[in-house]
Amino acid sequence: MRILKVLKTMFASAPKRSAKDCHLMVKQGKALLIDVREPREWEAGVAELALLLPLSDLNGSRTHWNAALEKARGKELFLHCAAGARSGMATKILNAEGFLAFNTGGYKDWVTSGWPTKK
Repeated sequence: MRILKVLKTMFASAPKRSAKDCHLMVKQGKALLIDVREPREWEAGVAELALLLPLSDLNGSRTHWNAALEKARGKELFLHCAAGARSGMATKILNAEGFLAFNTGGYKDWVTSGWPTKK
């Protein structure tokens, strides 16, 4: 049965939301914004208020993810990466684990939506 669940998760599309639609919930603390890019990619800039949690850690030891997920219970999770592929994978993983997660695309989507960023 577990194999069926894994296969369904792999081939299902990740639920999506636009960055602009997520602004208010993040600002109100009802949702967490999570950047799943790798640390070297953060040097180009990060969205303000984003938790920096690489996909490699979610798929690995979860050194950084476990504490964040513990605090995230009951909140929506808005994930982004560089272009939306990795955040889609992370969204599917987290949804399969019972979190309410959404793929919000790439970092550029947050920038063009007017969300503040920092270096």
